[in-house]
Amino acid sequence: MFGEPYLAACSANFVPLTPLSFLRRALEIHSDQPALVWRDLRWNYRDFGNLVFRMASWLKKQGVRPGDVVSVILNNRPEMLAAHFAVPGIGAVLNTVNTRLNAAEISYILEHAGSRLMIADGTTVGQLSDSSIPVFRLCDAPGDGTGLDFFYGQFDEQDTRLEVGEETGPISLNYTSGTTGNPKGVVYTHRGAYLNALGNVIAAGFTSQTRYLWTLPMFHCNGWTHTWAVTAAGGVHVCLDKVDPQLIVDTIACEQVTDMSCAPVVLYMLLDHMKEPAPGRVRVGTGGAAPTPTLLSGLEKLGFNLVHLYGLTETYGPVTMNDPIFDPDLALAERSKILARQGFRHETTGQVRVVDELGTDVPCDGVTIGEVAVRGNTLMAGYFRDPDATEAVLKDGYFRTGDLAVVHPDRALEIQDRAKDIIISGGENFSSLEVETILHQHPDILIAAVVAAPDPKWGETAWAFVEAKNGRTPDPKSLEEFCRSRLAGFKRPRKFVFGTLPKTATGKIQKFALRDRVKEMASE
Repeated sequence: MFGEPYLAACSANFVPLTPLSFLRRALEIHSDQPALVWRDLRWNYRDFGNLVFRMASWLKKQGVRPGDVVSVILNNRPEMLAAHFAVPGIGAVLNTVNTRLNAAEISYILEHAGSRLMIADGTTVGQLSDSSIPVFRLCDAPGDGTGLDFFYGQFDEQDTRLEVGEETGPISLNYTSGTTGNPKGVVYTHRGAYLNALGNVIAAGFTSQTRYLWTLPMFHCNGWTHTWAVTAAGGVHVCLDKVDPQLIVDTIACEQVTDMSCAPVVLYMLLDHMKEPAPGRVRVGTGGAAPTPTLLSGLEKLGFNLVHLYGLTETYGPVTMNDPIFDPDLALAERSKILARQGFRHETTGQVRVVDELGTDVPCDGVTIGEVAVRGNTLMAGYFRDPDATEAVLKDGYFRTGDLAVVHPDRALEIQDRAKDIIISGGENFSSLEVETILHQHPDILIAAVVAAPDPKWGETAWAFVEAKNGRTPDPKSLEEFCRSRLAGFKRPRKFVFGTLPKTATGKIQKFALRDRVKEMASE
């Protein structure tokens, strides 16, 4: 049967996969349904589609052509969401830039990406004073005359098609978060974005009743592709200009939010801030540090159902998900232990393995550590303008993540650490994540990060960088005693450093910056 010419794909039975089709469908069947909330303004899908088409027409008038890179540095606002459809809708490639980067970092990305132009807003345009490409500032609000306004005006009917030529063509260019140094440009395809978004719809259970709160920056992995997934389900995008605990609490109540995603640090902020439970259950996806019993218990009481994720920029976001249904009689400590795992393969992830140095699968014993290796249709095309780095990570048919994990008997994956974050003290290996998990149980600590410091006797020892909760002042001696009863001697931090931790815009701790601080402090 294979090779029969009449069974080959043709225009009748093969249409390129693209998440742009989700908006086309929404406009066809429920254009009057609510699509978007921002501040006190609301748009239905017809209005949102018109916003997209105006942006697409404007981009073409600026000379943007298929294959060009269009950069945006925006907070979570309507035009940021619209760019996810307008830019690829004319065949260009969307580059969403981290709003917390400095001018030098932004310049590096724009030059490396070869960006044609940049769209900014009033809060980010100041970071672009030395830009070598045209920068356009958006209005602060519809019709206020402060800048570029896509909320009103005409558009070319040709720009309403939202069609693509090849599903394997690039849809976006996302730069890695900067936790390990210079960012790499990760290329996403229309096919990968389409499949990952549909996987998110299935995994999260998005429907037309979904009201998704944008606490996760849309520039981060295109919002884990939820920019397209919520649209596919016909749900409502609830946009936030900034991550502020009170604003989040008020918006959850006012807009009847059902779903959100954020970094662990945001959850700790909410736990420290909220006094009353949310009006309804809110499903919240998070990745990074394992949830502690204190965090899990607090969030449950406040109305949140926690979902623990694991993913990377290179994988369009989530690779695995842990969304357990607990026996109501199960003890809190056991629930926390289970939820600390990153769970099982995401619906549209092809394969997830944990392998040893020879590429052999480690046993499912919850003890043997190996490296996470991924393959599938929701994996990046490669690193832009970096064939050597692409070849280095896409070897033997898998993407080697550099993350270390164990596999439990039920096949649930649990991350142990990044390979470079393993600390070797006196010949004994241990995970910085293990120490951080213990520190997060202390009532005065908001968030902690542990890195290796050189030691003349032991080779390396652990140093802990600690950010305290508001109004709290942890005492180093009390922290030492706290760790003494919970960690083996060689794992206990030898030094505690207090202050605000360097973070990416998604709340990840920039450990490379902490390692630099260790070097500086050690040389003093």
